Amino acid sequence: MKIYKILAFVLGAMAFVSCNDKLDLDSDGHVDMSGVFKDRNSTRGYLNACYNYRLGTDLNASSLTDEAYDSRVITVGSLFDWWYNKGMTTDNFGSYEGLPWTSEFVGIRKCNVFIANMPNFTGYATDAEKAGWLAQAYCLRAYYYLQLFKRYGQVPLILTDIANTNYAGVKKAKVGEIVKQILADCDQALSSVEDDQAFSWNVLDGQGTIFTRATAYAIKSEAILYAVSPLFDDGTYTWADAQKVCGEALYQCLTHDYSLWNIKADGEAENAYAYYFLNTPFDKRITDKESILTLNGQLSIWSWYGVPTSEGQGQAGVCPTQELVDAYEMANGEPAITGYSDADHLKPIINSASGYDESNPYANRDPRFYASVYYNGSQWYAPAAGRSYIMQTYEGGAEGISQKDVKHTPTGYYLRKYNSWRSSKSGNSDGYVRIFRLAELYMNFAEAAYQAGSPDTKVSIGGSMSMSARDAVNAIRERAGMPDLPAGMSKDNFQTRYRNERRIEFAFEGQRFYDLRRWKVMDDNCKVLSGMDITKDGSNLTYKRFRFTNRAAVGDKYLLYPLGREEVNKMLKLSGENWQNSGWD
Repeated sequence: MKIYKILAFVLGAMAFVSCNDKLDLDSDGHVDMSGVFKDRNSTRGYLNACYNYRLGTDLNASSLTDEAYDSRVITVGSLFDWWYNKGMTTDNFGSYEGLPWTSEFVGIRKCNVFIANMPNFTGYATDAEKAGWLAQAYCLRAYYYLQLFKRYGQVPLILTDIANTNYAGVKKAKVGEIVKQILADCDQALSSVEDDQAFSWNVLDGQGTIFTRATAYAIKSEAILYAVSPLFDDGTYTWADAQKVCGEALYQCLTHDYSLWNIKADGEAENAYAYYFLNTPFDKRITDKESILTLNGQLSIWSWYGVPTSEGQGQAGVCPTQELVDAYEMANGEPAITGYSDADHLKPIINSASGYDESNPYANRDPRFYASVYYNGSQWYAPAAGRSYIMQTYEGGAEGISQKDVKHTPTGYYLRKYNSWRSSKSGNSDGYVRIFRLAELYMNFAEAAYQAGSPDTKVSIGGSMSMSARDAVNAIRERAGMPDLPAGMSKDNFQTRYRNERRIEFAFEGQRFYDLRRWKVMDDNCKVLSGMDITKDGSNLTYKRFRFTNRAAVGDKYLLYPLGREEVNKMLKLSGENWQNSGWD
């Protein structure tokens, strides 16, 4: 038996980056490997095919965390009905992301084939080009293994052609072993010559989604941070190891012309943070020097996650929770809400030093709040159009709350991030989700640095550049227009502020889904969620918090994905081992 029967080795028609770089197939649809690496175009085509299995993210991930409650829950049998009301099973879990186990191992298999065969390449290419192609394949393999272990934990570590591997030789590897290979693959890629025609820091025409040297550093930073997090820590790495790797990744990007976006265009967006997500990341880093990797195309927030007063809106979809709103600090840098005095989240603990006013709850908040959430009283930002529309999310308002249809918010809030006031049925100007951006490298380093030492201890990250965990977080806050975190915090207090900072900086970017799991705090944050019901009497508004029923998809089993039943049954029959993750049948 060959392991391609379990890891779903699939060959067929492939999409390519360039119409001139094609991969010729035999008449039966199979690849003649003896001929592929004799020809430049076929080799380039096979490398392009290696790219086909990159997982990105989508906004639905937010509705599976404490960031959002989804209006589509009312659809019986939907992903959100199962997630919120019934709980997920091995058989229906694929309704979220399909079968990433299969797709990522197909990608790994192709990378393995490419890496093994490139030494035999006899077509025309410069040495720099050949080294660059190999570098991309190593980096892709690292990316695929990162996506696998952050979902499944332990997975097989296979570095040869899967089709030639027997079941008897396949075991699950420890996460630490997987991360060692990820770091090694990235280092192998980075050892290649820095050449614009190969593996470069620059982005060339038509190559906005091709992996670069910055991608390799971003993969290293995220992989080792996850490896030392509570869910995955098996003793292979320490926080000091993570600090070193994350620091180097940040340093390398900073010294190669990466920087936080800090451009605000009057009339287009509320602030620089809002404007960043509306701009294309595919500008070859001419203006956008923060984005490292973007895989998803342009979003259509106005239609799929919009407000019901937008012509052509189909659903509200991802609607921010009250818990997320409470997480945004006041503009003076003080937390507004520090917790809840009841189990239902109806009695917030208000920080008296913050200036938070329950009768005017949306005033004077972190600028990222206004960039990310539509709330009652939000201005539809359109000064250049000479108009000003104010959101009415109170009961009976134009965008009023409802839990009976998919077009209205069930929480009292709508998604604003990525949404341009210019977008409508007649034209889409909405923004883009980034997979990796420089802000994550700052935050990854901050987490590793405070865990390895203290929040205020400066450490060298490369050359003459040194930074503390607090410095790194403050860089993010300064871009947002927020005051610095104070010096002298304890490690526990800093962790609370750090995790909250990460929560709001990366809201609706897919980070929270994995952060809650790797920190093993998903149950604490996702079981009880609430919204805000507003009633209006004349000019008087009354704010009343309410809670939703407990979510069903909580518990330790949800920390990792289940393997598909067919995969588990095959392995049990052929190897006698049960590969299923704990808690899944």
